[in-house]
Amino acid sequence: MKAIWNNTVIAESDHTEIVEGNHYFPRDSIKAEYFQSSDMESVCPWKGSATYEDVVVDGEVNKDAAWHYDDPKPRAENIREHVAFWRGVTIEE
Repeated sequence: MKAIWNNTVIAESDHTEIVEGNHYFPRDSIKAEYFQSSDMESVCPWKGSATYEDVVVDGEVNKDAAWHYDDPKPRAENIREHVAFWRGVTIEE
């Protein structure tokens, strides 16, 4: 699977975890040079607290386009150390 934004592959993995229709990529499969910290956070009742990151490609910023659960609740343990995407990031095989 590939996560693509602004015609650039920002993550690629042979295995993703699918939760609620979102592909969660292993943390080590994302290309760190395209990510920067964000102040955005949210809470899911069953997954826990999510932290967001901006995706930056060729100087263009996709604010809060990636998220992850650093300390997920037990039912979501399978997405620990995984990153998911939205806001125009496309997922392709």
